[in-house]
Amino acid sequence: SGVAWDESHHCGLLAGVVPEHFQTCRRNLEVMHSVVRAAAETVSTCQKTFAGMRWNCSSIQRAPSFGPDLLRGTRESAFVHALAAAAVAHAIARACASGSLPLCSCGSAPSEAPGPDFRWGGCGDNLRYGLQLGAAFADSPVKSSGPGRTALRAVNLHNGAAGRQVLSDSLDTRCKCHGVSGSCSVKTCWKGLPGLGEIASELKSKYLAAVRVTHRLIGARKQLVPKETGVRLLKETALVYLINSPDYCMPNIHLGSLGTQDRQCNKSSVGSEGCDLLCCGRGYNTYTEEVVERCHCRYHWCCYVACKRCRRLVERYVCK
Repeated sequence: SGVAWDESHHCGLLAGVVPEHFQTCRRNLEVMHSVVRAAAETVSTCQKTFAGMRWNCSSIQRAPSFGPDLLRGTRESAFVHALAAAAVAHAIARACASGSLPLCSCGSAPSEAPGPDFRWGGCGDNLRYGLQLGAAFADSPVKSSGPGRTALRAVNLHNGAAGRQVLSDSLDTRCKCHGVSGSCSVKTCWKGLPGLGEIASELKSKYLAAVRVTHRLIGARKQLVPKETGVRLLKETALVYLINSPDYCMPNIHLGSLGTQDRQCNKSSVGSEGCDLLCCGRGYNTYTEEVVERCHCRYHWCCYVACKRCRRLVERYVCK
């Protein structure tokens, strides 16, 4: 992240680079800061989104040297590919709007006519440019994967496209009021994207409803087809996977499971972060921890807040 990205040889510093990546990087050096930021946001957002689940996305920190859980076409792999594809398009689209990229600017005004009480203006996120260039970065390593992995390639490309479609669907109208004394006689509106966390939440719901598929010949070419007979149509925003995931309860290096031993759980919750589910029925240990926090805060005119430091004991619960 400390690279200046002003010389083409900097592209050789990319970890996990493929020839297509290198060429795209050389042609688009100005967007590399956005790509690097998107990679970091993918890691942090994935871990935050799955913090309370058995699979907590910790394996993404090894990128681009993924483990079996992210290399074999699992639900988890589907989520990571979709989020990464959305993240890089998101970062580039916003960078265009912020003026930090010389080859793009604000998104174009929508074609539909504005309502009677507002007009198009402001600087919208340039989603079109973000999607176009983001796909070049996100899909390059997938398209260049070795022979004999056509099913996995098709699944990863589908999930990347699904992530970008979810991002596109999230583009909404934002407005700012103008007028005397806040009358809002005129509203200036533009199209903007939500934060990546909101995109990740939507993708998590699709991860939970992911469709298992097979890659077989339909007509003249191979296509992804739902394995369950009850699912007929494969939606473009659906996440798809090839093999079932491990339960992530116990460590298994061959399956990419780190297990949940020593994970902190919530004794009072009945959700995925609760001790019963997170500890997989093994039980948990309880310990007491002393925490120091600010307390008895008072505002002083003008202009600072003074607080005392209080100590209290907190019970923690950790899976056996």
